[in-house]
Parts: sequence; structure tokens; C-alpha cells
Amino acid sequence: MNGEIVKYGINNNLQGYLSLPSADNGPGLIILQEWWGLVDHIKHVADRYAKKGFVVLAPDLYDGQTTVEPNEAQKLMMELKISDSSTKIISGINFLKDKNYISNNKIGCIGYCMGGGLALYMATQKVIDAAVPYYGVLINAEPDWSQINCPILGHYAEHDKATESLDQIKSELNKYNAKHTFHIYDGTEHAFFNDERPEIYNKQAAELSFERTIKFLNENLK
Repeated sequence: MNGEIVKYGINNNLQGYLSLPSADNGPGLIILQEWWGLVDHIKHVADRYAKKGFVVLAPDLYDGQTTVEPNEAQKLMMELKISDSSTKIISGINFLKDKNYISNNKIGCIGYCMGGGLALYMATQKVIDAAVPYYGVLINAEPDWSQINCPILGHYAEHDKATESLDQIKSELNKYNAKHTFHIYDGTEHAFFNDERPEIYNKQAAELSFERTIKFLNENLK
């Protein structure tokens, strides 16, 4: 792997996976985990974006816990408090800025599943400049959509309950004239971007969504 686990926050009580581009600085990017925790897949995703010139931090929202069991993952996700997660994410953003890793003071946020919902939530917190939710599921919170302050690019699967919430999300974003684009990928299922789950990974959709995301981030962060 390209990166390493770093400590940050008050008394270094938080941790995350930091992956730097070859230049050691660039636009910032926060990667938010699926319900499994900060697993190797998320670290590899962080490395992919670092290779594209972004300074990437994946905060550990479960404080070291990971799982491969869906029931345990659901329990961990449901126990997650949105206020605690937001604090960890904002602390991560401040860490990147305090260390002068960010070349232009701009930071985006990409999240997957649970993390996708958090990416949508963070778009209302006035701390990021672009949000990319992948099949985002809003858990334990209803964002104040009137506070949206950045463009959103969403990637969703055709065969996924998470996609059923899109009409409501779009309605709220339209109400406040928020800039947004959502793509629904034909023939895909939830978590189609996760190449460590061959039963649902969709290479074509994953690569297309990655290309679209790079273009979106370049337009809004560079």
C-alpha cells in the first residue's frame, strides 16, 4: 500500500489512513468507509485517488473495529452517531490543512454505502467543496438540505433499495437550487464498486464511475 495509518485530533485520539500523491501535496480528499470499517479495500481506493494527485485521508469511523459479518456490520453502523462521525471527519480535514498537505485549501468527500450517506450529510456542513456519494444510505440523521453548499455527484445501482431514496433527495436539492448529478448504472447492485466482492462487483460501472468522479473532482477541486 502507498499510505499509512496516522493519528490526529485532540491528544491524537483519532486515526485514519493517509495516502499522499507523488508531489506530497494537492487538493484534499476524504474517503468514507462502507459499514465494514476501515478495511483494505478502502485503503486501496484511497491509494487510487492519491495516484491521481489528491491528498487522501480515510478516517477510521469505528476506531479500529472492522468486520466481515453483515450482522455485525449493521450493528456497528446503527450504533454510529452522526455527530461523532462528523467530528471525526472535520478533525481529519483540519489535520490535512494543519499539516499543509492541501495545496489550494479545497477538499472533496467520497463515501460508499454508509459513507455515501455521510458524504451527503457533510455537504450540508460547509466544510467540503464537493461530495460524491456511492449508493449513499442516510443513517441516524436527516440533513438540513437548506445548508447545502457544494456540488454533488452521485453513483447508484439499478437494483438497490438505496436508489429508492433518490427522488426524495433530488427533490430536496432542487428546492434549494443545489448543483447535483446522479447516475444510475444499469444491471448493477449495491456496492458494485467494491472489487473485493466478486459476486456484485461490476467492472464496467466501477471504471465509468471512477472516470466521472475524477473529472468532477478536477473541475471542482483543482
